[in-house]
Amino acid sequence: MRLYGSLTSPYVRKVRVVLLAKDIPCELVVCDPHDQHGIVPRYNPLGKVPVLELDEGSTLFDSPVIVEYLDSLKGPTLVPVSGESRWRVLRWQALSDGILDAVVSRLLESRRPAERQSPEAMALQERKVAQALDFAEKVDKGEAFLANDRLTLADLAFAVALGYTDFRYAHDWRTSHPQLAAWFNGMSKHAWFIETRPPNA
Repeated sequence: MRLYGSLTSPYVRKVRVVLLAKDIPCELVVCDPHDQHGIVPRYNPLGKVPVLELDEGSTLFDSPVIVEYLDSLKGPTLVPVSGESRWRVLRWQALSDGILDAVVSRLLESRRPAERQSPEAMALQERKVAQALDFAEKVDKGEAFLANDRLTLADLAFAVALGYTDFRYAHDWRTSHPQLAAWFNGMSKHAWFIETRPPNA
């Protein structure tokens, strides 16, 4: 298999940490998703990463789809197959992706020419991040793992979301969210987190 993506994309990083956590071999092909003549648009009509090329030549895209496929290849599963625990894990993934979407939107707005930037648009995305972190701090969870008594996609996805927040929207969220800070400190020590850090993070 080949995974196409950039080293700074948090959606690509989510797939990479799943590959490492499940010990699934996969070649990483670093590419520019914004290159209209590059490989990404050939495999994904939306021109977005990550894209996973399977051994038989077909492709999958969008990180939730790729993650579910990878989870089906090898146990133990990162997403429970049924029951309340499954929906808890998927809710954490949705919350994580929402944080990523907000941080990415804020980043893109901040890169516009100063005279064309919208402080209101940036403030909206910052509120989304703050509200998501407040929810995560207060919702029922374990100390070591978020949604179960073992490592699941909830932990991998949310660790990536917090890591990307530190990378692209650095601010002191830890003081007001001590439970998340303690949990994230533990997650940050795993090899799958360390090995997938974006350059200059």
